[in-house]
Amino acid sequence: MIMEAIPFVLLGVLISGVIQSFISERWIARIMPRNRFLASLFGCSVGILFPSCECGIVPITRRLLNKGVPLNAGIAFMLTGPIINPIVLFATYIAFGNDWHVVLIRSGMAFAVALAVSMCVAILFPVVPLRVNEQQVAATAEHSPTVTVKQDPLLPRLGHVLLHSVDEFFSVGKYLVLGAFIAASMQTFIPTSSLLHLGSNPLMSSLVMIGLAFTMSLCSEADAFIASSFRSTFSMGSISAFLVYGPMIDIKNTLMLLAAFRGKFVFALIALVTVFTLIGSLIVGRFV
Repeated sequence: MIMEAIPFVLLGVLISGVIQSFISERWIARIMPRNRFLASLFGCSVGILFPSCECGIVPITRRLLNKGVPLNAGIAFMLTGPIINPIVLFATYIAFGNDWHVVLIRSGMAFAVALAVSMCVAILFPVVPLRVNEQQVAATAEHSPTVTVKQDPLLPRLGHVLLHSVDEFFSVGKYLVLGAFIAASMQTFIPTSSLLHLGSNPLMSSLVMIGLAFTMSLCSEADAFIASSFRSTFSMGSISAFLVYGPMIDIKNTLMLLAAFRGKFVFALIALVTVFTLIGSLIVGRFV
């Protein structure tokens, strides 16, 4: 798990460093829609440009929020980014025997779940619940005006990107290692068969697959190949729950989220993602 995740964590912290050094709050404010719903739509859509899995998406989201991106847009991006990016969609297409229907179901359901969760988050959390004190963030922004950043030579700014990436990597990395250890322990000591026999009806099947997605903590680039092996056992509805829930919430990124956000927000986020993923899977199972 660690070896699979580290390349994407590195990519995530490098993107975070670029955002910190090259993207100003003023530029973000200029492109971000002011309407709450449009901001969530924008956040859901921009994930297609970032080839990052759930392991590397948290530091990118935290940096965007510190730069002034609205919470609902940041969360929408964080939830959809590991699913709708081209690498994951192509892997899903290959894993399910070149079937575009599964790709459309996965991306469409992920988009709908992320949009619903982000709108709920906007209502429930008017203040960004980062663990970093918001006044400290504002003070840092005041002492680092955009004009100064633009006047810095390119090489020093690239050096700042690398320094920031190193700090971010070791900050996030310890939670990745701990999460991978917990996930591996659960896979070792909790037999998968004990969960599979519970999937006797659509509701229980979706709950079982959500539990498997959380426990197995697979990278989003590889989870479709595991999901395809369940086609003879589970319906498309419950498999869609596995494909959507895992990249949004698993053991590894839950610990990363707890390091970045306040605990109350993380548990509310997990509850919202669980409820909307369950609803989406039941809808998919009914009509597909």
